[in-house]
Amino acid sequence: MAIGKSASLTLGMRAMLACGLGAVLMMGALQARAQIVQGQLQLQWGDPRGDDGQAKRTGKLRVALVTDDGKRQALDPAQARIAAGDLYALANRRVAVDFGTDPRRAARGKVEAIVPADNLGQSYDPAVPLKTGPVAKAVAGTTRWVTVACKFSDIATEQKTVEFFRGQYGTLAGQLGHYWPEVSYGKVTLAGSDAYGWFTLPQPRSYYITGEGDGKADLDKLFEDCAAAADPVVNFNAVQGINMMFNGDLDGFAWGGGACGPLEGANRCIRNTWNPPWAFNNLAPLAHEMGHGYGLPHSNNSDGDDDPYDNPWDVMSDGWRNAVANATYGTLPKHINIYQRDRLGWVDAARKRTVAAGGPRVTVNLDAASLAGSLNTQMVVFTIPQEAGVLYTLEARKRTGAYEANLAGNAVIIHRVVNGDMAYSIDAAVPPANVSNNEESMFKVGETWVSPYNAYWVTVESETATGFVVSLGPQPRYMGGPAPVRRSTGGTASASQPALLSTPASRKPRQAGDCATGRGVSTQKQCGGRIK
Repeated sequence: MAIGKSASLTLGMRAMLACGLGAVLMMGALQARAQIVQGQLQLQWGDPRGDDGQAKRTGKLRVALVTDDGKRQALDPAQARIAAGDLYALANRRVAVDFGTDPRRAARGKVEAIVPADNLGQSYDPAVPLKTGPVAKAVAGTTRWVTVACKFSDIATEQKTVEFFRGQYGTLAGQLGHYWPEVSYGKVTLAGSDAYGWFTLPQPRSYYITGEGDGKADLDKLFEDCAAAADPVVNFNAVQGINMMFNGDLDGFAWGGGACGPLEGANRCIRNTWNPPWAFNNLAPLAHEMGHGYGLPHSNNSDGDDDPYDNPWDVMSDGWRNAVANATYGTLPKHINIYQRDRLGWVDAARKRTVAAGGPRVTVNLDAASLAGSLNTQMVVFTIPQEAGVLYTLEARKRTGAYEANLAGNAVIIHRVVNGDMAYSIDAAVPPANVSNNEESMFKVGETWVSPYNAYWVTVESETATGFVVSLGPQPRYMGGPAPVRRSTGGTASASQPALLSTPASRKPRQAGDCATGRGVSTQKQCGGRIK
């Protein structure tokens, strides 16, 4: 079954592909199908500098299958997303890739299915997204990172000391050894992380970097030579991730994800980041790249463009705006959205509540996502029957703590996720703002968001010391008083029929104004709205 031109696969179709491919592998029938190849799935994200005064640039994603002999087969990222179902949950994992029966597809990086090859004995449930089945693996326990500082043979400058890099892993507020345990609710620690350097690379910068700006960094050569230079000093067998710091700009990007190459005498794949000086001078971009190392994709807002760096509620999107500044470690990282925390297994079942469509309205005490030790709900999940593969999440965010004190405001934030991909923050503005630190992206006391198809009315009832009280479910009945007054959006609508504002039924958030003008939507009910 070819899916090269398919926009998406149903969960059932993807599960059948995965189940069938898994069965082939377990029966030892790899030789019968030459186009099924096993190896390590390597994802590498390139992120441009995004602080004030920097030109807006698009990020990059490289996807490759690294076979056991060390060879790399580049995969088309869009095709890989479709073929895997949840590509990001397979980052740095052993996988099996089905290229189909046409050898030309493999040459072009086209694939039919990508499934995990490290847990083939588990069954697949076609009724649930693969990310919640045997694909996703929790990131937990001690994830020891090591910083390796390498300098190009033609650049002598050492911008920071090894003690500075070592201090980044400290356990005080504003250090990575404090940040990651807080964001993961104690599920992850960086105990034992350390820093080494500076080591001199065998070649000048021009050997590793071809061109400037839109040029290309040879990440494999940088990884291999930097690791080899540090090998006499660093025991790479004892670490789960490497932060490589370079004393010159790369190709205009910092990079994070996975790397494969010789370590301690054997080919090994490991979490890895590649950081120019502007990235390691600030903890926010460094934490962003480490997030990619943990398998986290970008997050986004709802303006419909190709820029994933415009959601200031999430370090995996816009790490620079609304961030806390630190005199020593520069711009500090904000937290990540609740869906991505749950993706990595960090949200306990007792802190998560799923609300079924068509049921009665429910009221939820929603604590701030940043609150450690909460005894209330911190994640609300709901789906709409008419939107296959789509889920919505609610989370509370508050201006508090070492990392969240400069957020745009105290509010409930709504995200939309399609087929396990990015989480898009909901913006009720028409058209949506270019950056989602606007009022229409923050749902506050007395405000209601109406979902597509009028399936859920989400109302922020009150604010508490630790979060908000939220009610959601079918449209409430207003008795003995007026219905909420809708904020003007340039059109006319009653409270019971909100103005067309945000969220289409398509996979990608609509372009600005689609819901307001009717472009790209089959009925008005496909668009959600906001009333106040």
